[in-house]
Amino acid sequence: MRTRVARGELDGLPAEVTSFVGRRHELAELKRLIGISHVVTLIGAGGVGKTRLALRVAEEVRRTTFPGGVRFIELAALEDPDLLVQAVAEALPVNEHSTRSPLDALIERLRGRQTLIVLDNCEHLLAQCAVLVDTLVRALPELRILATSRQALGIAGEQIVELSPLSTPTPDGDSAVPLAESDAVRLFAERAAAVVPGFEVTEENEDAVAEICRRLDGLPLAIEMAAVRLRALSVRQVLERLDDRFRLLTGGSRAALPRQRTLRALFEWSYDLCTEQERLMWQRVSVFVGCLDLEAAEQVCAGDGIAREDVLELIAGLVDKSVLLRRESDGMVRYCLLDTVRQFGRERLAESGEEATLHRRHRDYYRKITSRAWAELFSAAQQSWVERLQRDHANLRKALDWSLREPGEAETGLAMTAELLYHWSGYHLSEGAGWFDRSLAAATEPGEVRAHALWAGAWISLLRGDYTTTLARLDEAASIAERLGLRVTLGYIAFLYGMAAVSGGDLESGMRRYEEAEAIHRAAGNPIGLALALNRLALANAFLGRPAARDLAEECVALCDLHGEVWHRAYALLALAIDAWHRGDVRAACAIDNESLRYNTALGDQLGMGMNLEAHAWFAAGEQKYERAARMLGVVQTCWQAVGARLAEFRHMSRYHDECEAVTREALGERAFQAEFSRGAALTREEALEYALLERAPAAARGPAPFEGRIAPLTRRETEIAHLVAEGLSNKDIAGRLVISQRTAEGHIEHILDKLGFKSRAQVAAWVKERLSEGADGQVADGAAGPKTGPVSGGRKPAARTK
Repeated sequence: MRTRVARGELDGLPAEVTSFVGRRHELAELKRLIGISHVVTLIGAGGVGKTRLALRVAEEVRRTTFPGGVRFIELAALEDPDLLVQAVAEALPVNEHSTRSPLDALIERLRGRQTLIVLDNCEHLLAQCAVLVDTLVRALPELRILATSRQALGIAGEQIVELSPLSTPTPDGDSAVPLAESDAVRLFAERAAAVVPGFEVTEENEDAVAEICRRLDGLPLAIEMAAVRLRALSVRQVLERLDDRFRLLTGGSRAALPRQRTLRALFEWSYDLCTEQERLMWQRVSVFVGCLDLEAAEQVCAGDGIAREDVLELIAGLVDKSVLLRRESDGMVRYCLLDTVRQFGRERLAESGEEATLHRRHRDYYRKITSRAWAELFSAAQQSWVERLQRDHANLRKALDWSLREPGEAETGLAMTAELLYHWSGYHLSEGAGWFDRSLAAATEPGEVRAHALWAGAWISLLRGDYTTTLARLDEAASIAERLGLRVTLGYIAFLYGMAAVSGGDLESGMRRYEEAEAIHRAAGNPIGLALALNRLALANAFLGRPAARDLAEECVALCDLHGEVWHRAYALLALAIDAWHRGDVRAACAIDNESLRYNTALGDQLGMGMNLEAHAWFAAGEQKYERAARMLGVVQTCWQAVGARLAEFRHMSRYHDECEAVTREALGERAFQAEFSRGAALTREEALEYALLERAPAAARGPAPFEGRIAPLTRRETEIAHLVAEGLSNKDIAGRLVISQRTAEGHIEHILDKLGFKSRAQVAAWVKERLSEGADGQVADGAAGPKTGPVSGGRKPAARTK
């Protein structure tokens, strides 16, 4: 058998007949590794462009680095592994009449030569290639080998480079990968121009081109095949037919190997390289969208031919073969499928007859996820659940869609939609509104599930300013809850009637409803409902400048600390910040608002962050820092545009926004105002947060400021903990004294150190003692000299409130 290879005295590289697009970083990295390593293996999925990149690397290094020559050896057509050594020897070439063994003759041929051998497509001869390469590089210190494969060779000293697909335009206008910078779009445009002279990416077709590249995962071979279809179809028609991509994309070069002429043949090649159980796992993981973790694979894919204890090895096998892509973030490993790989697996899953079973297993798994997330929402696990739901968003969406399409499953979809309320309100407001519309229309049984979904859906519609839908949903929910005696549900309904009233400008009616909700949730012992009522009451009272705001907010903070919760705590802190501002303590207001902003930023709550940034603008204007106020107003505009709302449920506070803008415009003049406003609007999210948080004096320059019950710039709870640190208590002892988790205590201490600019607990203790000694001069707030040693009880009688 003879390999298809170009021969020459020094070089054996096929000529490039089309342009080479992108890959600057990968090209540089491969050249660097070839210079320092004997074996470099370029791995990646089929059609990702490994061969083309290897050829370009070889071409660029052959004259400067390898005077002994560069040899390109294509192994895809070699089916008999026993002929591997002979095939490589023929490609060099080696004297066919030598009396030595082919391997010895090959080594002798290469001895003393600084040579690069490119072994292309090793995956189907993996074991034999590994043995040959290991033998050659041990015998020939000047030899370098660049291999391409779906899977690493697995030998000592091998350097592995995983080749990802070409960059595609980021959807929804995100500037991370603009259209003009997308290598996938450039490749499509160049190949399209070759078959349709004059073709260009224009405003009319750019969206369709971008979507084609995204749908094809940036796979070069698939993109080239799609471009060829422009001989007969428009860009839009190609896009519309990508659901059946394996039939559409059959336009590979007639000179190419059979498996490179159609997209289906390319993936059949990969499929055939898998073991029987790996093929079964490929089919089953294709039921997921985006990425999955090991737990999900074990829950959904095990059974009926795959033992649970075998799932890890099968997943690892698919990662090794570049079917699954390993992605690690924050210590969590997830496995991703390119959409084209998934489509191929789903075809095989449908042929197996297991499709319906796997879809149900997938939905049932994510149903358990939403239930657990809802049950643990008001706990120290809150942030981990927020992050988990964000990671699983695509799969949650798929599970919902299946539930609402499958006969008899709509109520499960409705329950899941309701349990994802905070996921929708904090991160996917518009999408959440669509899921509530759809699920409420599909599941109409007037039971507890529908009552829950109605009040949760009312919250979403209220955030979007749809008062008609909000009130209709609340009225129906109230009717069901009263008939069934759902007391806690009635508490949420009262709360949302209050939100609707406040948003509509009727603050007093809204506060009465909040108090009704507070009483119901307090009596029922429902901490999350109580926290909601307390922080909204605190915000309303803060808006009116009433002293009750402090007591309400601090009770909410104490309740949240008791459970290790931070989301609702952040809103209570916002109320404390506004209260401090009303009392003229702008320094304390900024410090507390920054703490709230940090919590909301960690959680990714854009609504909460928007309110924090709004408050920063108001505080700056109040201190006559008008340039900063104008810039913060620009930041706020960008924030609300991203969220799709402006103040939403806090619309009664828009008066502060309008007053801030008016006074700032007048102080600066229109031209200067617009300049600063535009600067703020142009900041990235990270830059905006940094700008907001940096408005804080250095620790040495701050000095304490009076604030009842605490030492500025600390909150009351932080003051309390600082006193306990000064007493010499450990984190564990502090947690026990205050009946909070040790993790929560540690978090408070970190915030204290950060605010004060200190590095040790000893510095905190000294600082507290110094402030206590200044108490006679009015530098320590009332009550600060003797901190309370326990949290405010969630069941105490509410303080009297001034109306």
